[in-house]
Amino acid sequence: MSVHRTDFVVIGSGIAGLTFALRVAEQAEVVVITKKERSESNTNYAQGGIAGVMSPEDTFELHMQDTLNAGAGLCHEDAVRVLVQEGPRQIRRLIELGARFDMERDAQGNPVLALGREGGHSRNRIVHYADQTGWEIERTLLEATRYHPRVTIYEHFFALDLIIQNGECVGVWVLNTHSDKAEAFLARAVLLATGGCGQVYPHTTNPPIATGDGIGMAWRAGACIANMEFMQFHPTTLYHPGARSFLISEAVRGEGAILRLPDGTPFMEKYHPMKDLAPRDVVARAIDAETKRLGIPCVYLDITHRPEEFLRQRFPVIYSRLESVGIDMAREWIPVVPAAHYMCGGVQTDLHGRTSIPRLYAAGEVACTGVHGANRLASNSLLEALVFADRAGIHALEASWSEPAMESVPSPDRIVDQQVEPSEETDVRRRLHSVMHRKVGIVRRLASLEEAARELEQIERMAQAVVCREPHRVEAWEDWNLSITGNLIVQCALRRRESRGLHTLVDHPNRDDEHFRRDTVLCRREIG
Repeated sequence: MSVHRTDFVVIGSGIAGLTFALRVAEQAEVVVITKKERSESNTNYAQGGIAGVMSPEDTFELHMQDTLNAGAGLCHEDAVRVLVQEGPRQIRRLIELGARFDMERDAQGNPVLALGREGGHSRNRIVHYADQTGWEIERTLLEATRYHPRVTIYEHFFALDLIIQNGECVGVWVLNTHSDKAEAFLARAVLLATGGCGQVYPHTTNPPIATGDGIGMAWRAGACIANMEFMQFHPTTLYHPGARSFLISEAVRGEGAILRLPDGTPFMEKYHPMKDLAPRDVVARAIDAETKRLGIPCVYLDITHRPEEFLRQRFPVIYSRLESVGIDMAREWIPVVPAAHYMCGGVQTDLHGRTSIPRLYAAGEVACTGVHGANRLASNSLLEALVFADRAGIHALEASWSEPAMESVPSPDRIVDQQVEPSEETDVRRRLHSVMHRKVGIVRRLASLEEAARELEQIERMAQAVVCREPHRVEAWEDWNLSITGNLIVQCALRRRESRGLHTLVDHPNRDDEHFRRDTVLCRREIG
């Protein structure tokens, strides 16, 4: 069995993981573990952009207020203030590293950032690179880390479980998929930057890698998890029976697209004063309500009033992908439905990325920093990953964690060496998707959530049994992580007896600030 020792371990190679790695690499050695190629991450799929106060017409207070409004009373103001005030510096740092964000000329002919606007924003503050902003940021950070002498990236290494010693995280068990052997990476501290968990639902904008691995590992290790009931469904993903769903960026509505019913009637004015630029939770619920009311499979996004040349330049990837399935967005309406998109909850952290387990940090979508509250404001996610991953890196360096004093590493067999009923069932994912789609969707009912809780408990045990039987199969671990994630979503949803932000509960349709203006926190030691 191989044992590696380094200063810091990062699990995940997206924007949060690479930002942390660059910061700690200023003074220390860092290993980045990624289960696919280094460039495959949720970051790559972020089309819209990165929000930041980069214009004299904008202010920190306005960005803060927009974020607080979207978060429906649950945002932590101190976290939002950190995000908004430190964000512009992080964006400028990306530009210094070579990020090629879109530019335009001001009234004096000087080059300035071309700033877009998306739902919930009161000013133009979205920095973008056409409709490939996430991809451009990832490219920039990969270039910065590729030849860095103190950064080592291990591709196709799958993180299995955290190594906990005396209540502290001192490393991670990793499956080397090249050799099918478990290896131990010991470090002064570990960062979880594993991204999202969209694959817990059958319809998602997330890539196949988004299987909630960080949440599963953190929960098994005993970390506190918060606000898992707030899964953001992106309101506009392509509806096409013959093609895989993909996201139609909110920036399309930012450029004037209108949501219409099949007969052409615009409907968002019935739901919100900002109409088509309302916060995402409002738009997703509106589409859900209209499709159910009319018994139709989808609604339509109409941007045919904008010139073809403009659309091809502003949305080259979306235009091309739509063309590949026979849709010309300059001349035809785009059929759209909501799909699971972004988890606003996750592993609970403080303002320095610290979790409830010493030496374990988390940043990016896997973390719950308090920024998003009950609903994420568009394009705040990339900014949050940058700001809080950098803060975590600074804290990890200043904390001067000692090297773990482990003379011997316990066998990795103990990870799955538990008494679990054997199971012949291997199609865990299909059963999980069925439960989540039918009973834990955009609009929820208590009776359905209670049924889902019972079913998911069985599915989680089944997934663990499969891991015990096939401990070297990555998909089995992913299914176990997803089943834990689904269970945590339901447990949090059952504890919030109100409707707020992304959590709509038919049995309790009103917001209840007296009893529920607080995070939903689950700690394993408290609930067993």
